[in-house]
Amino acid sequence: MKNVLAIRHVHFEDLGVFEEVLINSNFHIEYIDAATVDFDTIDPLSADLLVVLGAPIGAFDEDIYPFLKLELAFIDKRLKANKPLLGICLGAQLIARLLGANVASMGRKEIGFGAMQTHHSTGNPLIGLSDIPVLHWHGDQFEIPQGCRSLAATDICPNQAFARGNNILALQFHIEARPDNIEQWLVGHAHELNSTNIDIKQIRYEAKKYGVAITSAAQKIFLNWLNATE
Repeated sequence: MKNVLAIRHVHFEDLGVFEEVLINSNFHIEYIDAATVDFDTIDPLSADLLVVLGAPIGAFDEDIYPFLKLELAFIDKRLKANKPLLGICLGAQLIARLLGANVASMGRKEIGFGAMQTHHSTGNPLIGLSDIPVLHWHGDQFEIPQGCRSLAATDICPNQAFARGNNILALQFHIEARPDNIEQWLVGHAHELNSTNIDIKQIRYEAKKYGVAITSAAQKIFLNWLNATE
């Protein structure tokens, strides 16, 4: 049996719809909580796949959240070994930082469901997401690191995803989020939603409206990428 290690920062931002794919692909799933785990006790190269999940903090916030220093060092070892690594939201931003790219505020929030433009490049694993609204939930944006290829964009955020080879994939958006679990997101991020005047009812409505299509596309994309890793 293969194993996947998922670094989690807040409990409800988990592997979501990817869990079913991993279980069906004979993976054992293990979560570690970044804020409390002792990273020195874990080998970053031992898992067949490492997934770094999202959080409502910044990629350069280690002065406020010191555990990020240890987490960055952990991820960096994985990157240098070029072993399969998926970053989502904060996870993607941390990968971008480690690869020498800047991560900074967009000056506005991108929260809610919206379609992306996927770049029609050879081997782009996100082509299947064209015209399917996905969940966005961020205020920062990464630059595309040198040696990586840009995969998707929105008008608000032109850098939505990048890949390095077959093994490194970074996603700014949340295709992993379970649409039927949206209520936890709405509660967990209530302060941010209220302070930015986001229409909570609209997010809830669109999660239900697009849920089946998003889940199907997300699981297919993830499985295809997983099978392409080396």
